[in-house]
Amino acid sequence: MADEDKIKDEAEKDVEVVAEPEPEAEVEVEPEPGVEPEPAAEKDVEPEAEVEPEPAPDADDAPAHRTLPVPAWVALCVVALVVGVLGGYFLLGGASGGSISLDGRTTLSAGELDSAVAAYTYDGQRTSITAREVLTNGGATLDSLANDDGTYNVPAASDVLVYAQNKIILADAEKRGITASDEEVSDYAEQMTGSADLATIAELYGIDEDTVYDTFVESVTVTKLRDAVCETELPAQPTEPTEPEEGAEETPTADYASYIIALLGDEWDSEAGTWARTDGDYYATLSGYEITNDAATYAAAEAAYSVAYSAYSDASTKVGEEWTSYTKGLLSHASLQIGSLAES
Repeated sequence: MADEDKIKDEAEKDVEVVAEPEPEAEVEVEPEPGVEPEPAAEKDVEPEAEVEPEPAPDADDAPAHRTLPVPAWVALCVVALVVGVLGGYFLLGGASGGSISLDGRTTLSAGELDSAVAAYTYDGQRTSITAREVLTNGGATLDSLANDDGTYNVPAASDVLVYAQNKIILADAEKRGITASDEEVSDYAEQMTGSADLATIAELYGIDEDTVYDTFVESVTVTKLRDAVCETELPAQPTEPTEPEEGAEETPTADYASYIIALLGDEWDSEAGTWARTDGDYYATLSGYEITNDAATYAAAEAAYSVAYSAYSDASTKVGEEWTSYTKGLLSHASLQIGSLAES
């Protein structure tokens, strides 16, 4: 993992930050006294892209250049935040109260790292955000982030946005009583990295064990929050069937039969060894293939996978829309103030 990286996968996207809020925004933002606000300008905001779990790296790989896997639903939080900013739901202004005067500078001294560079207000409570919190979010060490002259780059506005939105969404999860147990964290670690040993994961990814644990706790919590607020149930993402050896493409096997039957659910009668009903999506696609409890071909397994993935994709789209609607509504009750880089 690159030392500068947060624990996330990013995809670049340019968006225009709207300086004036939409009429429906509920929170007013006061600019910092004595600081001229910057004119509205285009800023590069880097929302996290939906990512697939990646296997844990080999120990021989450089751990400092790996990115710890993060679930797609954390990424959707960021996308929803960007939509909120554009729509005037998440308001932008100048940080005030304990903030530092940057006067056009793009670096901070070590003594300025605990000064506020931003603040967000949610549920009536104002919370300051320090440069240190944003820079080290995700496990990066200050030593790795220091410039040659001992200064530190001012956190990017996009990183401040990501940090604030994560805190707000997790705060809502806490209000709802949603938490992550150690067992759930272990299961998630196994699912995402192939190992439940957090110490091993931390060593492989070049970060400390507490950071791995905290990141997985947040990931599990966000996933459970998603399940609580979205009406559409997201099925497990199907995996493709294993390709047969060359020359065995047409050979029916018990493994392919088991693979298919596991996907068919109530459309298959295992006791009778045939279709339980003929009005389902799988039957419409697979009725032309010979399938028994003990044998099926790779081609039939591929066709079953196609149906399963299509259903997963459709459900994922619906859940994404519901999640975006939820986060937009949540962020409509929040405001974010970011310190101005304008020279005074």
